[in-house]
Amino acid sequence: MTSMQSGDATAQAEFEPGIRARVAESIRGALWRAYTGENSGALILVMIVVIAIFAVQLQETTYFSTTNFLNIVRTTAGITVMAVATVFVISSGEIDLSIAAVVPVAAFIAALMLPTYGPALASLAALGFGAGVGLLNGFITVRFRIPSFVVTLGMLSVLNGLSLRITGVISVPVRDPAYVAVFGAGSVGPFPVLLLWSLGAVVLGYVILARTPIGRAVLATGANVNAARFSGIRTDRIKVGALVVSGLSGALAGMLYNAQFGAASYTLGTSDLLTVIAAVIIGGTALAGGKGSVIGALVGSLLIGTLNNGLVIIGLANPEQLMARGAIIIAAVMFSARTRTRRGAAAGKIGPINLRRE
Repeated sequence: MTSMQSGDATAQAEFEPGIRARVAESIRGALWRAYTGENSGALILVMIVVIAIFAVQLQETTYFSTTNFLNIVRTTAGITVMAVATVFVISSGEIDLSIAAVVPVAAFIAALMLPTYGPALASLAALGFGAGVGLLNGFITVRFRIPSFVVTLGMLSVLNGLSLRITGVISVPVRDPAYVAVFGAGSVGPFPVLLLWSLGAVVLGYVILARTPIGRAVLATGANVNAARFSGIRTDRIKVGALVVSGLSGALAGMLYNAQFGAASYTLGTSDLLTVIAAVIIGGTALAGGKGSVIGALVGSLLIGTLNNGLVIIGLANPEQLMARGAIIIAAVMFSARTRTRRGAAAGKIGPINLRRE
């Protein structure tokens, strides 16, 4: 018995380091893929510039404190959730310009229903609205073969008008304690609930995109829709599904903003579209489709949140923040174009980006 126990202990001692090594390797690989995406040069460049500038200008402030970092995570939770969904949309070869316009309408639906129907039904109604918007976008896109850019641009205008039509410029307060705790001000132990929402979205998105047949179908559809269709992939369903997820994420972001700010307003999500797209393309998702990185989207979201936070501490207003985000997008697209040209030249031609699993 002693010999058997000794053998088991030895096997266990050899097995545990193997598990730790594989986990560490998986984490390193995921982080490396986030930095070696389509726009890795832009991501690294922007990170170095931001850290260098803010390290000098904000060294006497709380910018690098744990409290401020948690504040950045809280404020970017909605962006992160929408960025994860946008990775799927762009990777499938489509784009959703209406995602941020879902935010205020879903927020109003939840806020107006809370006093009468409670948090559960109010949340389901808001999420159902977001899914319905995504389903309508997807149906029109695939049924009538209209580019999703055009369809979602029209939906963006419709939703902006609807958000103003509901209550005008009057905000609707959100005071339900259970709702606020679940979607905004609550915490699980030392972890803010908004951090858990962000991590939940990232983990779920990463597993689906990188480890499931659905994720492979999304990437194949974006890389070459005809080849994917001939391979038996139902590309129309993939595109509709991605747009439905996008609508759901916009609704969830609206609910998170509701609880975070304590009120629903037509101004919620006003500038989020630019931020979400910036986070996604900086994180390595190819604008041409066929390649996406969920972890990269998280990195991009936190990077832009850190940048905005630093700009606020420095004293710059919202216009300067918008200009900074626009400059980031331009830089990322420039690096993306250079990367594709360089790869195409090496292969003897400039063509579609190769299918990769990120």
